[in-house]
Amino acid sequence: MRGAVYVNGKIAPADQAVVPVYDHGFVYGEGVYETLRTYNRVPFLYGRHMRRLRQSAERLLLDVPFDDATLLQSIEQTMAAAGELDQAYIRILLTRGVGDLNYDPKSTPKPTTVIIVKPFEAPAARVFADGIRISLVDMLRNHPKSVNPVIKSNNLLNNALAMQAAYRAGAEEGLMCNYRGELSECSQANFFIVRGGVALTPGTDAGLLEGLTRSFLFEVGQDVGVEVRNKTMFPKDLETADEAFITSTTRELNPVTRIDDRVVGSEKPGPVTLKLLEGYRKRAHALTRALVAPPR
Repeated sequence: MRGAVYVNGKIAPADQAVVPVYDHGFVYGEGVYETLRTYNRVPFLYGRHMRRLRQSAERLLLDVPFDDATLLQSIEQTMAAAGELDQAYIRILLTRGVGDLNYDPKSTPKPTTVIIVKPFEAPAARVFADGIRISLVDMLRNHPKSVNPVIKSNNLLNNALAMQAAYRAGAEEGLMCNYRGELSECSQANFFIVRGGVALTPGTDAGLLEGLTRSFLFEVGQDVGVEVRNKTMFPKDLETADEAFITSTTRELNPVTRIDDRVVGSEKPGPVTLKLLEGYRKRAHALTRALVAPPR
């Protein structure tokens, strides 16, 4: 394990960091998280990630014990402790905290804050050159009246089971439907198809986590002249897709060239996908370059 980990103000090497076993994030999965990556060694879309973290925490009635500037300072300190990094993977976790083994929030008066920093590992070059295979799995996305997918929760059992089903099918991602039979999202990414030059993605009413890469892509589409639109879709819509791709913070846009045994388009990354990917990277680098402190 490479990198460094911050736990409630203390920074340690990744293999030495610990959280008490009575932490409710460990015993009950009570907590929220955000995953970031850097461009130009600057955490990308930091403000948006923090807004979503606070929204998730609010839905759990979980106090956030830091402001954005203070947390960013802790992230930078953890990045420095992680050693020489080209670019960084950053995971922020906020849990209910340590307390007696019951569900009463009064038992956990102090939340636990964890920051994991490690070297960022980009997807292999063949992902962008050849695309990936995903699988439409039987696992349904959580019902919004259960553990609402809009909460970026530390409780990831739904996602893990979907991803493990995809692995068993020989795929690199698992695509889930919601309880209505509509396409929703993947276990670790949002999902898009391209039809007639338009990028289509399930809307938030499909019961999904509104990924920040997903929402950012609507802005990128305006930059590069590609219409990006929410649309209710069903598994039958996969049959008429010209292209498909998935999005996430760590993956950017990954072209999808097979869904189970079905070939998507020409079985090569499509022109709309690649145009959006190029625009995404251009905008990400421009936004983070603008935040790099000038040399003294």
